[in-house]
This record gives sequence, C-alpha cells and structure tokens, in this order.
Amino acid sequence: MDGAISQAHGTPTQAALSIPELEAQITELAGHLNAAGHRWLVLIAQFDERKGWNDGSTQSCAHWLNWRCGIDMGAAREKVRVAHALEKLPRISAAMARGELSYSKVRAMTRVATAETEEFLLSVALHGTAHHVETLVRHFRRAQQAEELSREERQQANRRVSYFFDDEGSLILKASLPAETGMLLVKALDAAVESLKGADVSAETRHGEPLDAPSRNVAAELDADTPSFGARRADALAMMAESFLKHGAEALSGGERHQVVVHVDAATLQESIAGRCELGHGPALSAEAARRLACDASVVTLIEDAKGEPLDIGRKTRSIPPAIRRALNARDRGCRFPGCSNTRYVDGHHIKHWAHGGETKLSNLVALCRFHHRQVHEGKVVVLTLDDGALRFVKPNGRSFDSFAPAGAQPQSDWTRLADTHRDAALEIDAKTATSRWCGESMDYGTAVDVLLIRSRRARDVSAETSC
Repeated sequence: MDGAISQAHGTPTQAALSIPELEAQITELAGHLNAAGHRWLVLIAQFDERKGWNDGSTQSCAHWLNWRCGIDMGAAREKVRVAHALEKLPRISAAMARGELSYSKVRAMTRVATAETEEFLLSVALHGTAHHVETLVRHFRRAQQAEELSREERQQANRRVSYFFDDEGSLILKASLPAETGMLLVKALDAAVESLKGADVSAETRHGEPLDAPSRNVAAELDADTPSFGARRADALAMMAESFLKHGAEALSGGERHQVVVHVDAATLQESIAGRCELGHGPALSAEAARRLACDASVVTLIEDAKGEPLDIGRKTRSIPPAIRRALNARDRGCRFPGCSNTRYVDGHHIKHWAHGGETKLSNLVALCRFHHRQVHEGKVVVLTLDDGALRFVKPNGRSFDSFAPAGAQPQSDWTRLADTHRDAALEIDAKTATSRWCGESMDYGTAVDVLLIRSRRARDVSAETSC
C-alpha cells in the first residue's frame, strides 16, 4: 500500500488497482495531506512570528504567501489566520497533525472556537462532514450575532443623557450611550484635549522666542498646578460645545480638507542639502518625503526675495499630466513591486526624479502603492531600468527582490514520500484516519448551537466574576 502511494499518477501500478484499492489510497493520502498541511501551517505561524517575510518591502506574511507560493491574497490571509488560531486550540491542532481533520474543517472551526467550545466542535468535526461543521459554525455565529444585536438594541433603548446642578452650582452630567456612540465621544474628547495642549504651547511661544530663565521658572511653577486630566476633558467638552454652536452640525467630507501643502526650497528638492522643507502650518519634513509627494502632485512655483517676500507665484501644474496618467494606469494596472497586489491608492513614481532632470514620460514612470513608494524614497528599494525596458527592484546591497532560494538548495521532503515521512514521525495514518465518522444520522443544529452558547456564556460569566 505504501509503495503504491509513492507512485506517480498514471503509472501501470495505479491503473491496475481495483476500485476499493483506489478508494483506500485516496482516503489514506488525504490523511497524509492533512498532516502535511498542519506542518505547513505551523511553519507559517513560526515564519510570521519571526517576521521571516519582512525583507523591508514585503508588507505581511499573507503578501509573501501570495508572492512566493502563488496563493490568492484572500486565501493567504486565511492561512495566516488559521495558523495563528491553531496555536490557541491544542486539541484541534493535534487532531489535524494526526491527519484526522481537513483544512476545510479546521478553517471553519477556528472562526468561532475558544478554549471552552473547542472540545465540542472537535467532536462534531470528527463525527461529521465539512458541510456539518460549516453549517454549525454559520448557525452559531448567527446566534452570537443575535445576542450582540439584542445587547445593542438594549443599549439603544437605554441611551440617555441627564443633568442637574449641585449645591455649588456646578452642572453634573450623566450619560448612558451605546458603545459605538460612546467611543465616538471619547475620540472627540481626546482630540479636543490634544487641541487644547497645542493651544497652550502656542500661547507660551506665540512670539516665536525662546523662554528666558525667569519665564522657565514661572512655567515650572505653572506645571505644578497643571489641571488634572479630568479637568482638561471638562475644558475640551466646553470647547466642543462652543465649536458646535458656532459651526453647527457638519458632516465630515473630502475635498480641500485632505489637501496637504508642503513648502520646500528648490535646492532642497533637487539636492540633499539643508533648506526649508515643511508642512504648511506644520512640522518639518525630510527632503525625501517631499520628493515622494512631488512625484505625483500639484506643484506651485513661488519665487521669493532675500527677505522671504514673494516676488512671483506661478500657476498650479500637475507633475504627471492626465493623459500620461491614464496610459500609466493602463500599462501597470496597480503597484509594480514584485508580489504586491495593491491596485488602489497608487502613485506615479519618476524613476529619475523630475527635480533631477528626469522626464515625465511613460518610460520614466512606474506605478507604486503608497507603501512601496515610501520604500523607494527612503532608500530601501532601488528601481533599475534594464536594457530591454523591464524594471528590476533591488535592495541597497544589490540583491533583487525577485530572487529565490540559492542554487543547489534542496527541499526538505518529497510529497511522494509523505507516508515514509509520517511513519518516521510515528504518525499512524491509514485509509480510515481522515474519513468522517458520520453514519447518516441527522444533525441537530439547534441543540449543538445551544451547547456552544451555554459554554460561551459560562466563560464570559467566569471572566466577569474574576474581574470584579
């Protein structure tokens, strides 16, 4: 039997096998593949934890799997998720390692399994089909969602804000808000507190002059009387009220609020020399950040005299004209970096920057996502144009990102020798290992979901009692 498993497809040995023998080999090999799949997921988890994929320009382990193993991005993200989930589910992990569970069953269970529900779900998976597991998980998630919606409905029904004045005349506010609305309020308060901090700093240095020694002593004395965080939140709440009364209800919108203005000297943009490079009404930027932004942006030329007074302001022009942008999009269809599948938020990058004399033409342009565009301008990736016009992305040390394992490297195992490999690992896998133990009886999903909900609630109740 083991020798037959090691044979390649289409050999006379397999052609001569009877139907029962073929069935036995298929189910046995399924067990071996399950065990090998578990080993593969363990390796992925270790690879991700140790950041083995992080060569400086690959964004995640899923991107690496998409690139190196030819796995669709969605499936790759699921592989990484399942690999890490198995680390917290020892029973399910061990069953898959023995070849008893398929990836399909494990993938479904890891969506909902916890330490409290793992054993019950494993029993269902061993005695049922993948369809049973998928259906049970779907029903259980719906039941959990119904509980969550019920909780949310109660929050909505009980939402309220009340206030009264105490004996000293202070206003006492009390609020009960749904979780989502509450977090929105907290974020607004935090942003307002930060805005107040900025206002305080601006007030202390509003003249742009450093504080002298006496002033610093006064500042130190003031720091001793700095309001508590609760007091600062009260000030922030007052500022939010003033802002609403002045501006009214305004929905967040796009447009000019997303515009970023950068002031940069021409010499700084062209060469790596010191000079002005700063955000409008904001902090300084690196010259490379300005070059990255200028790759595909609107540019306005401003000529100033020695005193900084503007002499002439040119008209706003686009670095990459619309026609060339359309041609670039049609040619590259997303980020060109090896293994990157991003098609949105893509910039046009000048291989030789226009500030250095590079032409804005298709042969000098490449589409890069924002992440890899930053990598190029930060010197972590170099884009080279080959003689045939193709592009190559290399590291500063000269190694290409599309290079694979060194020549002569041998794989650790051969899939045709899975049976021998697993026998050496003391795994006993036969034709019955991976087959379902289902005998045709109907699945009582209602009872199964009730059991899972009871175990989940019990875990939450214990956690709540422990935290008290």
